[in-house]
Amino acid sequence: MDPNGAEGISSREGDAALITEREQTCAAFASIAGCDLAVAQCYLAENDWELERAINSYFEPGVESLPKEEPLSIATKPSTSETMSVTDTCIDLTDDSPVVIKQAPVVDNPTTLNQEDESHITLLTWNVDGIDQSNLPERARGVCSLLALYSPDVIFLQEVIPVYYDYLKKRAVSYTIITGDEDGYFTAIMLKKSRVKLISQEIVPFPNSVMMRNLLLVNVNICGHNICLMTSHLESTKEHSSERVNQLRIVLKKIEEVPPSTTVIFGGDTNLRDSEVDKIGGLPSTILDIWEFLGKHERCRYTWDTKLNNNLKARYTCRLRFDRIFYRAAEDGSQVVPQSLDLLGTEKLDCGRFPSDHWGLFCDFDVIL
Repeated sequence: MDPNGAEGISSREGDAALITEREQTCAAFASIAGCDLAVAQCYLAENDWELERAINSYFEPGVESLPKEEPLSIATKPSTSETMSVTDTCIDLTDDSPVVIKQAPVVDNPTTLNQEDESHITLLTWNVDGIDQSNLPERARGVCSLLALYSPDVIFLQEVIPVYYDYLKKRAVSYTIITGDEDGYFTAIMLKKSRVKLISQEIVPFPNSVMMRNLLLVNVNICGHNICLMTSHLESTKEHSSERVNQLRIVLKKIEEVPPSTTVIFGGDTNLRDSEVDKIGGLPSTILDIWEFLGKHERCRYTWDTKLNNNLKARYTCRLRFDRIFYRAAEDGSQVVPQSLDLLGTEKLDCGRFPSDHWGLFCDFDVIL
């Protein structure tokens, strides 16, 4: 049969009608659920385009409640028998359309949300406090909502546990996830597949750590720039200051060993006090602390703040700049330059808690050719 004949025309008209019908169904779903069209399309496709079934699926919890357990100490490995169940629906966290969530964006420049802008690279580092079992499903969903809204090119996470990692793999389908371990709690680096090309990866051990800590390193290419990305969770608590400083030395040495033609960005929960950085004579002249470089804005000073964050229900007030981002520029003509820094996760969720006991740090870099 001639495809341009009557049957061909009828087929094309049928396809057009189906497309129109599905567009209307997507619009109806988005209106009811208060979400964007990309999420609506994902749920409808997973439910054979049946609106009522898809709506029911959307409003079912994506993560079931975890069994209650005794609080975990920092040096204790979480049980690998714990399960965080997820629905089979995969939501693309990298869609540029904002999703409706309670957390209001704190970035001053809305253009930083446009991840296809080749003149910018965005990065988030966040200790997500996976070892705290209280409201973990709700808090994990809160973190994923912010990832969906900001869609960073690169994400550094600390205190990820296996069930949290499994949940991220389900939800963050457009990210490559590299972890620093598989058991206990560990770090992870997430790379946006459409923007970041992974070249190599490495785990650098901290030989004397008693808290399963190490340095996770990946070499990537973003917007034509070679960048070495590093994250870590340095030893915690005052009692382990000496080991923490030794780990900082390992990190700085590793940064300096990267070829000068490559930009280096380190981010993570350093647990550092300023006095500990002073003990080693400060950072090397080639390595910048991005918060200091951008003018030491007070709104981003404290990333672990029991005055404003009551997740721990601490009876004391402690305000510290545990989470930091270090930067070493490449020596060639092209540059990736820090432009802005803001806090994420500063709004409470419906469960009455914040996504983590740490604030996340969201950094926007200008790409200069």
